[in-house]
Amino acid sequence: MFASVAVLAGVSLFASSTAQAATSCSGTITYDQSVSHNGSAIGELLIYYNSSNGGTNSACFYHRGASYGVSATTSVGIYRCLQKSGTGGGCTVDASSRIDKGSYAYNAGPVGMTGTANYCVYAYGYVNWAGHEYSVSSGTRGC
Repeated sequence: MFASVAVLAGVSLFASSTAQAATSCSGTITYDQSVSHNGSAIGELLIYYNSSNGGTNSACFYHRGASYGVSATTSVGIYRCLQKSGTGGGCTVDASSRIDKGSYAYNAGPVGMTGTANYCVYAYGYVNWAGHEYSVSSGTRGC
């Protein structure tokens, strides 16, 4: 619960348009962060980039370790920020992908954004595991 509140504190959700991409989680990995339960990775957020469509970023949240192959509520979303610099900071959202949330055994996503060249992106993903939400917030990336 605290992790979700902390994430939203750094993100201004004023999306003016949606620029979703029909994407896959492939391309150059620009961000990779795992989340652990009892010292073992159970989830991993990855952001990918390729130069098509004015820059395309995609994100997937993968199950890892003990959660791999086990259905659990899992979610991922990616946002294009108004910022063009400031890696790791908060995001003022310009456009958002759809949020992929469901009971998944392997991953949530892909979700994607086009028109991201020269803009920061922000992604957020989580898995509900052992009665807790384990989340990863990327902060601004790709700036």
